[in-house]
Amino acid sequence: MTAPLIAPVIPSSARPPAGGRRAAGGGRRLPVAVVPVIPAAPQDVLYGFGRIDMAGRVADRAVISALGWRRGDRLTLTAEAGVVTARRDPAGMVAMTAKPYIVIPAALCHRCGLEPGDLVLLAAVPGNDTLTAYSPAVVDQAIRAHGAYPIAQGGRP
Repeated sequence: MTAPLIAPVIPSSARPPAGGRRAAGGGRRLPVAVVPVIPAAPQDVLYGFGRIDMAGRVADRAVISALGWRRGDRLTLTAEAGVVTARRDPAGMVAMTAKPYIVIPAALCHRCGLEPGDLVLLAAVPGNDTLTAYSPAVVDQAIRAHGAYPIAQGGRP
């Protein structure tokens, strides 16, 4: 025996009454999300990451090579909380080595709160002949100031 066939249900093409429900697809359209404008990355800055080793060396081959610094070039290093900036300066206190890394003296690391093992954001600006290392704390402050962390339920990011 076979089961009896069930007739298909085809909705009427007639318009529903004024007080009735609307057909699917009819009626008011839902709002569409607006795509945010994403700013273009700056063309004059090259970013990378480096880890400070026990001797104060920090490197990112591509970033440091973009500056064109060579062995023997003298650098002046300046520091503030969580930030160290190196710039080429004939009277600089630190000399570039043959390898593409800079050495941050221990006293300077201590002064700006950097420690061996810290991962730093490196920003090279070839037009200014500078390389700046930013600690994670400074990067975090910048992100939080921008308001880029969504707040999850419970008030914790």
